[in-house]
Amino acid sequence: MQAAFYIGNKEFSVSSGTVIAPESDEVRLNVGFVGICGTDMHIYHGVMDQRVAPPKIIGHELSGTVVDIGSNVKNVSVGDRVVVRPLDYCGKCPACDAGHSHICHQLKFMGIDSPGAFQQSWTIKSRTLHKLPDAVSLEHGALIEPLAVACHDVARSRLKQGEHAVIIGGGPIGQLVAQVAKSTGAHVLISEVNESRLAFAKKNGIKTVNPVSQNLNAEVQSWTQGKGADVIFEVSGVQAAIDAMTEIAAVRARICMVAIHSEKPQVDLFQFFWKELELLGARVYEGQDFEKAIDLIATKAIDVEPYISSISPLSEINSAFANMADNPQGMKALVACQNIGKPE
Repeated sequence: MQAAFYIGNKEFSVSSGTVIAPESDEVRLNVGFVGICGTDMHIYHGVMDQRVAPPKIIGHELSGTVVDIGSNVKNVSVGDRVVVRPLDYCGKCPACDAGHSHICHQLKFMGIDSPGAFQQSWTIKSRTLHKLPDAVSLEHGALIEPLAVACHDVARSRLKQGEHAVIIGGGPIGQLVAQVAKSTGAHVLISEVNESRLAFAKKNGIKTVNPVSQNLNAEVQSWTQGKGADVIFEVSGVQAAIDAMTEIAAVRARICMVAIHSEKPQVDLFQFFWKELELLGARVYEGQDFEKAIDLIATKAIDVEPYISSISPLSEINSAFANMADNPQGMKALVACQNIGKPE
């Protein structure tokens, strides 16, 4: 069994790993495809070494096939194709007791706080699994996790058909939020400064604004006939977006905070008073968000094929990460774990 260990300094070592037999509540997967996400890139650039504690196998956006199950596992069978909701919660804290295990007080994120998916064989708790229907390929299954993030964001925002939603930030998550928002019947606009990401959004049926060359507030006011946006998703993580989100908001708009800001931003709280705005946090996802994401792909409500920028074998994981670092406007690079050489 081969595994890719992040060893620090923008480098992975692909070497022999250990096949672990499942405990009673665990399953062992043959990992199919793993997506490289923004958090993985932060790890690659060394900014999370203290938390990750290399050498470690990382990765959490994956699809795979069940090859072994523990004695108490009832929710899946050998041969099932699955995706993983990579959250390890305690089940005992106030958040878990309230039904919010995704924001458990002791939450561990698999692939960051514990070994992850960039390996051929991965043994994990069966409670983390969601089955894939026949209509969803393993390649597309690796996009379920980021799509579930978008589903959770839209669910938190309470976005309704006919409302106007603005997504500030057109990276992979922002683009997926736009698609989920569109699937609800909302009118959707992405604000983004990167021209290639603007082109990607337009190609996939989303209205766009470049706030560098266009006045975002004026465009939103024109688009909404002077009302402003009903829902704003802040997905960029920069101060300019914080300034814009209250400016473009309609009266009683909902603002969903998706991005993680590296520094505490300055927020115009007067606008929350003046317009009676709501600010909503959105962290990771819940089980129903995974089921929603699976359904959106299975029913072809959302086509995730355009989001796959490249597929590389596990043996070339260093090149896959380097290419993402050199080409940050790319959407989603996948790593194929069952074919160590070139994927067929």
